[in-house]
Amino acid sequence: MPQTHALIATLKKALKASELTYRDVAAGLDLSEASVKRLFAAESFTLERLEQICHLLGMEITDLVKQMDAEQQRIQELSEEQERELVSDLRLLLVAFLVVNGWSFAEILLRHQLSDTELIRNLAKLDRIKLIELQPKNRIKLLIAPNFSWRRNGPIQQFFTANLQEDFLKSKFDNKGANFQFLSGMLTAASIEQLRKKTQQLTQEFHALNQQDRSAPLTEREAYTVMLACRPWKASVFQPLRK
Repeated sequence: MPQTHALIATLKKALKASELTYRDVAAGLDLSEASVKRLFAAESFTLERLEQICHLLGMEITDLVKQMDAEQQRIQELSEEQERELVSDLRLLLVAFLVVNGWSFAEILLRHQLSDTELIRNLAKLDRIKLIELQPKNRIKLLIAPNFSWRRNGPIQQFFTANLQEDFLKSKFDNKGANFQFLSGMLTAASIEQLRKKTQQLTQEFHALNQQDRSAPLTEREAYTVMLACRPWKASVFQPLRK
């Protein structure tokens, strides 16, 4: 993630934590709310503007940079051994998926067949591998970066392929919020690279939305999965007909 983008993302979080809106920032900078929105959308801040917004937050630019550094030091993925530990225990894997998506201790107990003792034991394991910090009164603090992801071709991804991929695709994708596109064509190397970059951008946007929505009540959120896959491919079913 480019440094400017990371710094602005940290600034947005700081504003949200301080319950300051774009309207508040606009009033503080003597600008229109629309102008402030454009500044954030374009991520084109002068040093003076950035300093003014930090002043509204009661902090210095150096404080913002330190906060950004702390965010970037959070883990972006687990080790192969840690992922292997998760997939070896279905209940531990379930709890890991839930906490990564912002579920609280009470919400997990309410929706799943886990006892207090079982849940605490599994959360303690996640604390040990530094995925979370289990705090007093069973509060859960995530220790992962906003763009955290499971290892490519790692144990979690292999578990998904073996156990969940068929289940995920077993649908007509005709319900609300669903979409399925199967596209096939002949592309040049330049076009393939452009498409690859766009899928990476979509992945980043998904992480950003997931991070943004974690503060919303569980009743307003729905489990949602996106599967992106593209590669050079010739269907094996047609192989006998090829020269």
